[in-house]
Amino acid sequence: MRLPVPAAMRAPAGLLLAAGAGSRLGRPKALVELDGERLVDRGVRTLRGGGCSPVLVVIGAVSLEVAGAVVVPNPHWRTGMGSSLRTGLAALPPGCPAVVIALVDQPRVTPEAVRRLIRAHEAGAQVAVATYGGEPRNPVLISARYFAEAAEAAVGDAGARAFLRANPALVTGVPCDDVASPEDIDTPGDLDALG
Repeated sequence: MRLPVPAAMRAPAGLLLAAGAGSRLGRPKALVELDGERLVDRGVRTLRGGGCSPVLVVIGAVSLEVAGAVVVPNPHWRTGMGSSLRTGLAALPPGCPAVVIALVDQPRVTPEAVRRLIRAHEAGAQVAVATYGGEPRNPVLISARYFAEAAEAAVGDAGARAFLRANPALVTGVPCDDVASPEDIDTPGDLDALG
């Protein structure tokens, strides 16, 4: 007989926000390839490699299958990242202790950055945010007790930003300069610079 794993020992889920159409880039970012790999697959690999399980991918502009992840359609993706965060948080499995939220257009985030957030959570952080040069960026880990509050604050294109700004005392910054980069891909020039 297998005993249930205590909640404190369960891995955080991973949530990759990949619903946008990439209007400035000219195509959905999830489908863009970098080093021969779609950004959506790279994001899932990063979250899984960092210790997240399960990994959910919120899609919208395009329908796609992603190996190693649960695909969650967001019918309201045009309203901005906030609706994708709400959709993803609502789809997390019961008993999920925390979630690491990442963006599909930041391919230089690494599994080690994810691991650092998880270690900070295991050490007691309720909200852990990767920092670069002391500035908070992505990914972000949020404990289950704050899922509802984070979802409520996610409106328009803000994602978790409003929740984080409203609760600075909860936020633990986790330096990731030496293992990752928050560079994102918004334009064809950004993609060329990363390539």
